[in-house]
Amino acid sequence: MPERKAIESWLTDMDGVLVHEGVPVPGAPEFVNKMKASGKPFLILTNNSIYTPRDLQARLNRMGFDVPEQSIWTAALATAQFLHDQRPGGTAYVIGEAGLTTAMHATGYVLTDFNPDYVVLGETRTYSFEAITKAIRLIDGGARFICTNPDATGPSNEGALPAAGSVAAMISKATGVEPYFVGKPNPMMMRSALNTIEAHSESTAMIGDRMDTDILCGLEAGLETILVLTGISTREESDRYPFRPSRVVNSVADLIPEI
Repeated sequence: MPERKAIESWLTDMDGVLVHEGVPVPGAPEFVNKMKASGKPFLILTNNSIYTPRDLQARLNRMGFDVPEQSIWTAALATAQFLHDQRPGGTAYVIGEAGLTTAMHATGYVLTDFNPDYVVLGETRTYSFEAITKAIRLIDGGARFICTNPDATGPSNEGALPAAGSVAAMISKATGVEPYFVGKPNPMMMRSALNTIEAHSESTAMIGDRMDTDILCGLEAGLETILVLTGISTREESDRYPFRPSRVVNSVADLIPEI
């Protein structure tokens, strides 16, 4: 791989990198502490739009992580920022939970079902047929279609759950309109994160456990990409993709000496 600049800032996925099935990855709390102590800017990223950064901070704190709220960047925040940049002070019909509605309100958006500029679909554990029907009719009426992330399924203790990508596919089938996905693997997610911490792509690393989202997203945004083997993708699977991470390590614990 070509020689890159020294890493001055870090972006890292959360599930599969810092946490796996509700348990901290060994060495992950120490890795986060080392990032904090270094003074280098960093963000923990997640495509999950259900929770606010404060919710996620509390969740991580219970698992032994001491993470500032402002060091968490979600697909909900990225979506709200994107819409604010595109159409400041706009209106949206939102299907989602507090993570998304709070982010939308914070950027000055009005949430309404009366002739909205956008229909915004996020993650929720209680998808309503009535809400989906309303979204379809609003899109048919001219509202633009935005989705926080393309994930087709999400994890639960009972097994896979339909996620935003699956519901978006249903709405698209009914309307003939494809959504614009803001979250990973759209490099828009990386760009918004970089702008948030005022970092440069050529000196930033993205750590992830999925080739098809984290690594692809980081690659397309021009970041150094580091695949960890504590989540979804294995070393063997990574070799089957037409693109490669900058490097593969067993876990974030291997990166502590570099910070």
